[in-house]
Amino acid sequence: MRVFRRIVPLVFLLALAVPAVHAQDTKEYEQRKARIEKEIEILDRQIAETASRSRSELSRLTLLRARIANRRELIKESDRQIRRYSDDIYLTQKKINRLNAEIDTLSAYYAKLIRSAYKNRDARVWYMYILASDDLGQAFRRYSYFRNLSAQTKVQADKIREAKEELEAQKSRLYILKTDAEKLRESRRKELASLSAEETRVAGVVSVLQKNKTRYQKELASKKRQVEALDKEIKRIIREAMEASSGKTGKKQEIDYKLAAEFSKNKGKLPWPASGAVIDRFGQHYHPVFTHVKLPFNNGITIALPEGTEVDAVFDGTVKQIVVMPGYNQCVLVQHGNYFSFYCKLKSTAVKAGDKIRTGQKIGTVDTINGETQLHFQIWEGSKPQNPELWLRPR
Repeated sequence: MRVFRRIVPLVFLLALAVPAVHAQDTKEYEQRKARIEKEIEILDRQIAETASRSRSELSRLTLLRARIANRRELIKESDRQIRRYSDDIYLTQKKINRLNAEIDTLSAYYAKLIRSAYKNRDARVWYMYILASDDLGQAFRRYSYFRNLSAQTKVQADKIREAKEELEAQKSRLYILKTDAEKLRESRRKELASLSAEETRVAGVVSVLQKNKTRYQKELASKKRQVEALDKEIKRIIREAMEASSGKTGKKQEIDYKLAAEFSKNKGKLPWPASGAVIDRFGQHYHPVFTHVKLPFNNGITIALPEGTEVDAVFDGTVKQIVVMPGYNQCVLVQHGNYFSFYCKLKSTAVKAGDKIRTGQKIGTVDTINGETQLHFQIWEGSKPQNPELWLRPR
């Protein structure tokens, strides 16, 4: 009977744990898949909007590459999910095999008990066995044993059979999911090949457009001036904010270091200002066509968004200033102690300088500039630009 007490709880734990863990994995996979597919939809829309503009081929190439990167991420997610399915199937099969062996042992044990009960089915023998007990406690235990033997045998056998059926059902379900995931991976692989071919075609068009190198050099020079102007303005505002804390500006304003500490604690946990595909990342990059040409250092990230998307604050703070910059339209600059967040390329703003704002509060609405609906977002610690993706929560 002690064997039963060990096995039955194990059976039910297995029956409950395997579906629960797998359901959680599947839910997380579906959430990531939905997020990536939403980003691809955004990129599709922007690619279509730039397709008719020959001068936007470089932007289109950037969007195509971002879309292909998302497709690769989908493939990676599918592969990861398939590995989970395979591992679950393997472990479940091992559990089933072990359970079958234990059931065989239990069956043999039950057969022995039943034969013993059959041989002693004469009630007089049972009574004599009870009366031969050393004390009332032993007599009661023997009586209970005979009374419950048949019922316990049936109940325990039913439980083991049900657990075995449940495990078999889980195995079948996992196999079906694995098959579906493999189909998904194959479908995504074909889609990726198609997109890679499309990128090759676009790259071919860009190579033809290299004949217009002078025009692109002028555009690059203009972009460089815009970036430098934005960086200069950001540094000016930060410098003034930091100097104000020392009273150099004549009006001393204490820096909220408690708020800064809270901001720092939330590194890697900040909410995204808007949900979309990152198409331009932090750091140093090279021109996608003139690969030897170094682009201006990117102090933030650019996120492709649906038209009219609302942009939200990533943390509590104070709106320091709203400025209008060439190529970036309206920019909202928010101070969080000695940290700063910047939201650029806005069509309209929902805050004003001096406002105290809360995490998730609407900052403004993203603008569509030259057919591109994109948010430029930065985070600074004092005078040092930070990689926003290291501060925002993983997706």
